[in-house]
Amino acid sequence: MRKILFVPEGPVTVGESSAHRIFNVSIAISALRCLLSYVVFPIVTPLLGAATKVGPSIGLPIAVVALFFDAMGIRRFWLSNHRWRWVMTIIYVLVMALVTTLLVQDIIKLS
Repeated sequence: MRKILFVPEGPVTVGESSAHRIFNVSIAISALRCLLSYVVFPIVTPLLGAATKVGPSIGLPIAVVALFFDAMGIRRFWLSNHRWRWVMTIIYVLVMALVTTLLVQDIIKLS
């Protein structure tokens, strides 16, 4: 896993608090993406009379940013040699799978 994430062997280079902070940010962005996909776009957008392409065009960049922060979060946990790095990696991968699914759906809707 260290090779995949480009994490060097050796001493800890990042503190655990940094890993926790990036976790909070990345999960919040992923949650925002899911909230938009399942609540705002399907319910609020039609009520406002907005076009159906508005949701995917907003969701697409949010999904990309969420995936970037999720990958950064995994790397940060490994850099800090956090004791829960494997558990957090599994949680991140599951969140990334959901966001990737939404990203693919948005790409399909836009094409």
